[in-house]
Amino acid sequence: MNIFDISGRAMSAQLVRLNATASNLANAGSVSGTQAGAYRAIRPVFSTVQEKPGVSTVKVDKVLTSDTPATRRHDPGHPLADANGDVWEAGVDSSQELVEMVESARQYQNNVQVLQTAKSLILDTIRLGK
Repeated sequence: MNIFDISGRAMSAQLVRLNATASNLANAGSVSGTQAGAYRAIRPVFSTVQEKPGVSTVKVDKVLTSDTPATRRHDPGHPLADANGDVWEAGVDSSQELVEMVESARQYQNNVQVLQTAKSLILDTIRLGK
């Protein structure tokens, strides 16, 4: 692995994280007629990839569903309401998702900066050789 592989893999992992956050935010206000059918937030789980000592990066190992429970709301006029007049709102914390989005965007941006710095250093080294 070189610096481009390491940062590229990290950027890919952050992109998965950002997509999961976008999916969670998109479903934050959704409701279901059953607790089991209510949307649950998803989270990617990262693991370290180390090919040799001192050189490691990250990969998405799996994507898990959050155990945050759906919220029951009494709304007998809702078309999805059950026999008791309840609907189940998605188990998504919008504030937490916004923080997650900012963190993943910053991590992605940090890796872009690493790639730009590496590119600049390589070009400066080539110019020195001329």
